[in-house]
Amino acid sequence: MRLRHVIMAALLPLSLAATGPAAAQGTLRIGMTAADIPLTHGQPDQGFEGNRFTGIPLYDGLTAWDLSRADRPSTVIPALATEWTSDPNDRTRWIFRLRPGVTFHDGSPFNADAVVWNVRKVLDREAPHFDPRQVGVTATRMPTLRRAEKIDDMTVALFTSEPDSLLPINLTNLFMASPTHWQALRTQHPTAEATWNAFAANPSGTGPFRLTRLVPRERAEMARNDNYWGTKAKLDRVVLLPIPEASARTAALLSGQVDWIEAPSPDAVPQLRSRQMQIASNPQPHVWPWQPCFLPSSPLSDVRVRRALNLAIDREGLRTLLGGMMQPALGTYPAGHPWAGNPSFQIRTDKAEARRLLAEAGYGPQRPLNLRVQISASGSGQMQPLSMNEFLQQDLRTVGVNVEFDVIEWNALFTNWRNGCGHASARGAHATNVSFSAMDPFFSLVRFYDSKMAPPVSNNWGMFNDPRFDQMVAAARTSFDPAERDAALARLHAAGVDEALFIWIAHDVGPRAMSPRVRGHVQPQSWFVDLRLPHIQ
Repeated sequence: MRLRHVIMAALLPLSLAATGPAAAQGTLRIGMTAADIPLTHGQPDQGFEGNRFTGIPLYDGLTAWDLSRADRPSTVIPALATEWTSDPNDRTRWIFRLRPGVTFHDGSPFNADAVVWNVRKVLDREAPHFDPRQVGVTATRMPTLRRAEKIDDMTVALFTSEPDSLLPINLTNLFMASPTHWQALRTQHPTAEATWNAFAANPSGTGPFRLTRLVPRERAEMARNDNYWGTKAKLDRVVLLPIPEASARTAALLSGQVDWIEAPSPDAVPQLRSRQMQIASNPQPHVWPWQPCFLPSSPLSDVRVRRALNLAIDREGLRTLLGGMMQPALGTYPAGHPWAGNPSFQIRTDKAEARRLLAEAGYGPQRPLNLRVQISASGSGQMQPLSMNEFLQQDLRTVGVNVEFDVIEWNALFTNWRNGCGHASARGAHATNVSFSAMDPFFSLVRFYDSKMAPPVSNNWGMFNDPRFDQMVAAARTSFDPAERDAALARLHAAGVDEALFIWIAHDVGPRAMSPRVRGHVQPQSWFVDLRLPHIQ
């Protein structure tokens, strides 16, 4: 099957017509890859594009990513917590000191009660404000967190189910919503679900922007929060527009309907540059893979097949297809990274060895390997999923592998990712194509290699289960010394490459195209961006 997905510029959403070149000074209009506005109630959907555009701008976590520099990988820094420590007498207990003087958009204070309330919204089914819809996009990202306890107004204790040195990193995904604002809305609505719906339309976080208008599937508008506790945004307003098709995004930028687009069409980059558009990119801690199913019925349960696929792919050819806007992935981490280790299996392009391994596994001209892969047509971090997967389909055919795609909407694919390959939503797929962040070791390694992370706990979609890997994960999680933790993670990553636990394909470089009017943007080595930094000239 060949994939073609072309939408003419004439089919741009009518909503863009109202955001033409005459837009007000100080307003940044962004064309997202998502097909809808990510949820605004405090725990966004739409993958990390949701965190990027309706999480971080509207809310804060106890911890955050430093997005201020382009010349080094992003690290975790204090946000609503100023400091934290693990209790040396009880490694399941963490103490967080909170930032004084912070207020939510509704004017109510941020304090320890607010932290406890926000932990309960996703973990405590008995809480009156518990929201099951927020659980899937939050709890799977910090599965050891169990509860929060107030020590005093500006100090809170967080408890984990087991010692977990990765918790402060995980907490970048728990955004703080206003309990006071929610309670005021609750008096007007019959259920917690209805209250959260009202909250999403009129949210209150502590972030550098406030939501001023929301039209689902059409637009979200945000204004600068002049009472923000940290560095104020330079922009007056940000307008988010969902434009899932790359050609339509490119057309919107060229016509002046938006100022900034995510993931421009690679073949449009020369034209964009000729029109003085800025192309920003930077290597990201990001992996674009196929994640295998390890159930006995799956051909990918055989390590020889997984290794063969890793050897069969022409990554340089794929990079050419993308106009250079990728880096070949030879593992989750490149050589030289503190967590890379020294795997014995060297991923490369070696089609002869790929054919030999497939023959050893019982596949050949008389018995071709037939694979079904579930993919999306667009979405957060998915780069150019249709053209990239079509390239892989043709490339793998040269070694006798036939690939069929099940193409579904991005948010549905992301939801299916939390169900596992044995679930009906997988529809018989042997692999899924969900890109992921490698900024922290839980996201990059633990949630895929630990058998306890099988759905619905987290994203071990393939149901991988190996006691050796469970032991290596435990060693990393219980290492509170940074050097020891790095060494444990390096061993874990090297073992994962040797077992070919992914079909590693590409690292994104986060290309985005911007009007020459956009100034001050920093392209960090991160999935995220800091919208406080740019301005419109």
